[in-house]
Amino acid sequence: MKLFFGEINQDSAILSEEESHHFAKVLRGNEGDKIHVTDGKGNMAECEVVSVSKKAVEAKIIDLKTDFEKKNYYLHVAIAPTKTMERLEFFLEKATEIGIDEITFLQSFHSERKNIKLERIEKIVQSATKQSLKAYLPKVNDLTKFTDFVKTDFTNFTKCIAHCEADITRTPFENVLQTKPQHILIMIGPEGDFSRDEILLAQENNFTGISLGQQRFRTETAALQAVFATDWELK
Repeated sequence: MKLFFGEINQDSAILSEEESHHFAKVLRGNEGDKIHVTDGKGNMAECEVVSVSKKAVEAKIIDLKTDFEKKNYYLHVAIAPTKTMERLEFFLEKATEIGIDEITFLQSFHSERKNIKLERIEKIVQSATKQSLKAYLPKVNDLTKFTDFVKTDFTNFTKCIAHCEADITRTPFENVLQTKPQHILIMIGPEGDFSRDEILLAQENNFTGISLGQQRFRTETAALQAVFATDWELK
């Protein structure tokens, strides 16, 4: 199954310019080829290619599925980028394959990285979406200051902050998931954890402090643990 991103209309699909170039020049695709196209918004179309150029590949839709494999929950992970980008990219790839809906990068007090290459990150997420044959493309948000993020209005979200401060109240994450929230937001800190002031500020803004187990995880491992746990409990 060859999956591409494109615009889906009532009876036709047009691949994006980048995907058209890949189909025409890299894969050497032809008219009559069968492909699948998604718009990243839940639509999955089985198509037959009717015209080919490196700028626009057009196909007629044979079968269209809406809300393709839609989950019954929405997961937003806000994570402080790791110093080593390979570790962050590993998380992005695997989280997309497992199932995540939105990602925000946090600039916190102990952050090891002050900038990210958003275009590269979006490409990694797009590639992982295609690789895992998903019809929903996770939303990727740029680097955001922690103090701004926690004050954002996340109506209808169950909001959590994972931290390691033993003397500040924490609830096991599985206990939160047992309430079966439909929209869940979890913040994952840098290697040095969130500062005490950040944790307390989050709690003042109705974030629940959580623990992900007895052991201490690296940033990307903690984030993946949260994604796995959510998928296991809520799917």
